[in-house]
Amino acid sequence: MDVTISLTVNGIERAITADPERPLLDVLREELHLTGTKYGCGEGRCGACSVLMDGKRVLSCVTPVAQADKKTITTIEGLATGDSLHPVQEAFLAEGAMQCGYCTPGMILTAVALLEKNPDPTDEEIAAEMNVNLCRCNGYPKILNAVRRAAEKIQR
Repeated sequence: MDVTISLTVNGIERAITADPERPLLDVLREELHLTGTKYGCGEGRCGACSVLMDGKRVLSCVTPVAQADKKTITTIEGLATGDSLHPVQEAFLAEGAMQCGYCTPGMILTAVALLEKNPDPTDEEIAAEMNVNLCRCNGYPKILNAVRRAAEKIQR
């Protein structure tokens, strides 16, 4: 039985009628046409589907849309402000921390959530937090450098 879910996505209030158990990822991609969030494994193991829900990273492929009711969702499309990229996006570009780019939106959103709660993480804390996100191109050293770079910029 479909229900109406009210949520704010990238600053825009939305009302979606859907099966409450439908994955948030499907609603974002298919109903709202926000395709930056990627489908990877469908099991919450690769992190490609990471989005922010009320500022905390969630794996949208295993998050029922009902959990997003009355919440604020940020996808990769909602990070930039006009033509100004978010500091984490800038750092990923500056460090060349992407190859194929498939994991990049999830990596960036995971890094944003990390830096929101800990603006000065150690390398070990970065690795632990980013551990849920898989990069099949093995860009981990550049990703670590990008998160470090973003942390330094955010601290200034």
